[in-house]
Amino acid sequence: MKVNKWTVGLAAAGLISVPISSHAEERMNQVWTALSSTTISGYVDTSAHWDLGSGNANAPGYAFNSGKQDGFNLNVVKLTIEKPLDESQWAAGYKVDLLFGPDANALSTQSSGLSTGSDFGVKQAYVIMRAPVGNGVDFKMGVFDTIIGYEVFEGPNNPNYTRSWGYTMEPTTHTGLLMSYRINDSLSGSVGIANTFGPTINGRAFGGENESYKTYMASLAFTAPEDWGAMAGSTLYAGVINGNGGLSTYNQTHWYVGATIATPVEGLRVGVAYDYVNVHDAPTGSYAADATEDGNAWANAIALYTSFQATEKLSLHVRGEYASHADKLLNGTDPDGAGALVGPGQAFPGKVLSITGTVQYDLWKNVLSRLEIRWDHSATGNEAFGGDSGSTNPPNKINNYLVAANVVYKF
Repeated sequence: MKVNKWTVGLAAAGLISVPISSHAEERMNQVWTALSSTTISGYVDTSAHWDLGSGNANAPGYAFNSGKQDGFNLNVVKLTIEKPLDESQWAAGYKVDLLFGPDANALSTQSSGLSTGSDFGVKQAYVIMRAPVGNGVDFKMGVFDTIIGYEVFEGPNNPNYTRSWGYTMEPTTHTGLLMSYRINDSLSGSVGIANTFGPTINGRAFGGENESYKTYMASLAFTAPEDWGAMAGSTLYAGVINGNGGLSTYNQTHWYVGATIATPVEGLRVGVAYDYVNVHDAPTGSYAADATEDGNAWANAIALYTSFQATEKLSLHVRGEYASHADKLLNGTDPDGAGALVGPGQAFPGKVLSITGTVQYDLWKNVLSRLEIRWDHSATGNEAFGGDSGSTNPPNKINNYLVAANVVYKF
């Protein structure tokens, strides 16, 4: 909805007063004009999880899965206030994404020095400006989403409900400056500089490089033109981010390449995504217990996606993936040797296979409803999932089976 209409409605109902003097009226008109292109949108995201079997304390450690086993969940409420760029040469605007609920804590964007656990987070907050250079250069300054990845934080915009292991490895937000440029109708790119890999707002690199060492990023996107026939609209995307992780003095490089390909079959699309992260100079025995002599450690993930729009309301989505990493790369300990623990009650095996199937049927207006079945397998052969709470009850399952329902209302 338009904010100016809301303001006018309040004034008409007598809930707020409108100045009647000419000078005051002029100022109010200026305020209304400034708000005329500001919009408010968002969604409420809920779910129900059933992890088959008993003893599910250690859930698979992909993003936003902690603490949701065997019950109903409020995932997150997202509120977006935005004034997008218009078509003018010197356009300017802003965007603010506010989060409420448990997933706000899991995103961990709380400002540096503030504790987590408030069920509130600022996901994005930036000023965007356009300069008339060539086809127009767009600048974002503030807190913005990362430039890499096949999936995004906004669950309703992903083909599947649960997140991939590749998404779990990727950065999520940065505090810095991002410049984007459209070279032509098919090719665009972006470059940026940020404090750290994120996601902590205003986070800084520790150690002697605090004042000078930053995180640098670049990406390139290609969209197949209309004259490519059945392949028209297919996209190829590549990006790299290099800098300080913000947790220690280690540096890391994240490479990403992904593609979404249209097919001759109407409604059928396939996708692929590959992530590789290399941690440089990680302190052996602390951040990366399996690091080589030069302190390097690594993690990678590959995922294949298939989506089919069967009818206007019904769509089917399948994702298969494989991920692996150096032991304890993601912090934590595992007494059974199955891999790193990324958080209390979350297991990320050293090698993991996963298959996810999702049925989406949009019966109600503005409501997204999905049913999903997911299988995660510890490919190391070690038990990585299940068990009861407490250090004396380690994981006892190689396989984890999840049945989940996801209902989202968009406004």
